[in-house]
Amino acid sequence: MSIHDLVYWLSEHPSIVGFRWSHTHSWGSTWSFLFSSIAFYIAFAIVVHLFLSLLLSPDRTVPLGPIPAIHCLSMALISTLISAGILLSSVAEIRDTRWFWRRSKTPFQWLLCFPLGTRPSGRVFFWSYIYYLSRFFHMFRTIFTIFGHRRLSFFQLFNHSISTFMSFLWLEFSQSFQVLAILSTSLVYAVVYGYRFWTAIGLRRACFPFVVNCQFVLLGCNLACHVGVLMLHFMKGGCNGIGAWVFNSVLNGAILLLFLNFYLKIHLGKTQDSVKIIKHHPCSSGNLEIQLKEKNH
Repeated sequence: MSIHDLVYWLSEHPSIVGFRWSHTHSWGSTWSFLFSSIAFYIAFAIVVHLFLSLLLSPDRTVPLGPIPAIHCLSMALISTLISAGILLSSVAEIRDTRWFWRRSKTPFQWLLCFPLGTRPSGRVFFWSYIYYLSRFFHMFRTIFTIFGHRRLSFFQLFNHSISTFMSFLWLEFSQSFQVLAILSTSLVYAVVYGYRFWTAIGLRRACFPFVVNCQFVLLGCNLACHVGVLMLHFMKGGCNGIGAWVFNSVLNGAILLLFLNFYLKIHLGKTQDSVKIIKHHPCSSGNLEIQLKEKNH
């Protein structure tokens, strides 16, 4: 496949160019579906965890064979596809719409701040929709953790649920900043899941907390971009979907503080809390999810 064919299939195909987020035509696009699917995910994870707790001893796991590794490889490939698609589509979208906003914004400013009145249609929002759908496939990690390590992490449930909810808001309100968020997150996920697959097939692990560092860098970059959106919103006459962006900013700030707290506890050891790194299913690096347990009073 040539570069021209790749560009066509990822940014110029009629299904991509003509995409429109619609409650009647886009699968999973209603509020009822969003809340019911998240509720089902949480309830199913809790039921499976309790069911295994009744049937098996706490130290007995359920082997899943190559399924977790295949999931990691699939997530790495999907994330790579999304990052390539959103990048090529952004270039094409800037080329086709720059005449409308070039007097008020640069291309980089457009990536951070959509013009007011932007509707969820076209190339960029097609890949935003694919990213939203991939969040449901990402949820399977929780089930693998329950079967493979007999653990159910509240942080994992919260993180996956909020990630799905936020990706829905990006489409529903044509939120600014989502292009860079999807691009950076997909690139990091491609690397992280590729690393997990690497270790799952028995190859050597990194000598440092690879996944935690990747997540920490990602959250830091996102926070810096959020500052840029805030500046553009007041300096350039407003950014589209600013209400959803505010919620996104609060969420990213809270997650960044959580990871910063964990990072300092690991490297400085200046705390009385016991920090336990939870090793997930066989394709996990064992460093992404954390569980903080306070000392007994």
